[in-house]
Amino acid sequence: MGKSDIIASLILGGIIGLFLAFILQGFGFSLFSPWALIPALPILATVGVYIGELIGKKIPVILQFVKFGMVGFANTAVDFGILNLLMATTGIYSGKNIFLLNSISFVVAVTHSYFWNKFWTFKVKKTEATKEFLQFLIVSIVGLLINGAIVYMITTWIKPMFGMTEISWANAGKIAATVISLVWNFIGYKFIVFKKQNDQSGNIQKI
Repeated sequence: MGKSDIIASLILGGIIGLFLAFILQGFGFSLFSPWALIPALPILATVGVYIGELIGKKIPVILQFVKFGMVGFANTAVDFGILNLLMATTGIYSGKNIFLLNSISFVVAVTHSYFWNKFWTFKVKKTEATKEFLQFLIVSIVGLLINGAIVYMITTWIKPMFGMTEISWANAGKIAATVISLVWNFIGYKFIVFKKQNDQSGNIQKI
């Protein structure tokens, strides 16, 4: 396991632990201290990559998939963490302004995803940077509109159900939006943004 993979795993594990702890703390999670995740997840992330590397010696795509999954977890944690922080700070849980808050968290998250996947997961080095980022931006904007529209509709048009609080309902809407926009982002990133790299390598690449 290379030094760069160890460092990347520790950093991503720390990011996941930090934002996940913040989210669980906000929901009053009491089974154990959420802040214990901050030192624990970097270790688990490193072990995960190590196992992926061992399996990857026989099935190369496995290591890439493990890296993609880890970046995906970190990206989701960043997205949810920032949105919850903004909602807690502003007291906004629905309406037009929730679209703005969701846009901020989404933009930070997809930018975070772009750099980690480009330089660590797929190790794409020689590309037309300007064209690639423009394509990435366009795909991400469409994903943002899909994500934001779903969050807006669920939080504004549908009242909280199952006894959920406003913030819990907003997070439920965010989960639905993330799943749906993830499908679009995967298709767009794979077949538009990194299509040339996919064709050259012949590997199954996901982002």
